[in-house]
Amino acid sequence: MRKIVAWVLGLAVAAVVVAVAAGAFSGGTVRSPGSGGSGSVGGGWTQDAAAREVGGGGGGTKSGGEGPAAGSDPGITFAAVGDTMLGNYPELPSHPGSYLDPVKGQLKGDVVFGNLEGTLTDVPDSPKCGGAPSDDCYAFRTPPSYARYLAAAGFTVMNDANNHSYDFGQAGLDQTISALHKAGIAQDGLPGEITVVKAGGEKVAFLGFAPYATTASLLDLPAARALIRKATRRARIVVVAIHAGAEGTGAQHLTGGEETYLGEDRGDPEAFAKMAVRAGADLVLGSGPHVLRAMEIYRGRLIAYSLGNFSGFHNFDTEGVLGASAVLHVTLDPDGAFRSGRIASVRLIEPGQPVPDRSGEGARIIARLSREDLGGAAVKIGGNGRILGTVGAG
Repeated sequence: MRKIVAWVLGLAVAAVVVAVAAGAFSGGTVRSPGSGGSGSVGGGWTQDAAAREVGGGGGGTKSGGEGPAAGSDPGITFAAVGDTMLGNYPELPSHPGSYLDPVKGQLKGDVVFGNLEGTLTDVPDSPKCGGAPSDDCYAFRTPPSYARYLAAAGFTVMNDANNHSYDFGQAGLDQTISALHKAGIAQDGLPGEITVVKAGGEKVAFLGFAPYATTASLLDLPAARALIRKATRRARIVVVAIHAGAEGTGAQHLTGGEETYLGEDRGDPEAFAKMAVRAGADLVLGSGPHVLRAMEIYRGRLIAYSLGNFSGFHNFDTEGVLGASAVLHVTLDPDGAFRSGRIASVRLIEPGQPVPDRSGEGARIIARLSREDLGGAAVKIGGNGRILGTVGAG
């Protein structure tokens, strides 16, 4: 990613000066600007040391076929996807309210989670790109009103820990958060932020981490460990989102170490995810590489290293593996242990719209990468996308 100028970030807890790196995609993961196209949280929030809590349930609809036998505890169901936007001003879909309709049936669960790869703002200028996007600097925004379309599609929690949440500075970030909350969507990922929602009869804490000073830090493992442990005292279930790793068609595989992209430190996804589980995380959801990556079950907890691209009207390149995606369905026991899961394959068609992929390509890619990268710890995936445990356990 391209380094950008430093600016002052005002936070709710304290004012800190940050130098923000990154935000521009290249290497074929994101479209060049101008490339085609047409033209109150329910229940309230409470703020305590940058921790937010949402009253009320999540989506309220169980993921189809994920629960246990009738009469037993249904567990907590999640549907999760990767990088999600509904366009980039001025290239916006003609009918944004129906853009996600083809996959709406998959966006169901006690919690429906996505990585918000951009902003919801009408702030016109980006400090990141010297005032305007260019061929090597990308600043993503859609109107604040688009938050309601995300909510209508089923989303209940969006992650702001990524390299695009600060594309339009503090004003753009503040407006994004306000728009999400007004639409009834919780968000996570700011420094020190723990977001707690009530879902499936349990409190579920969400934390998001990325390698930027405007987010909870992916690179400071001791601080991240402490924040995750703090979350375990506030909720029975803890979900950690990571925006980690290199990106592009050549970044499908885990490297087993620190990863960089265009000279920027993108963290060690495996080390961070496993640290998070040891610290108390029950589910780790990855994004950032713009491609699907491996999954494993570690200490009884599921780690999805990257869920790839999910939606972007002319935002993302959709060629080959860049257009292969998935909706991850997971059911956790009330103590956070992995109970069952399913990978619903999705394909991004022109101009970046997600549609169901009955060929099962996304699930097959995840199964193959998991075997190649993780050995016996890899998830074992059946022909229908069901997660059957681990390869080593089979």
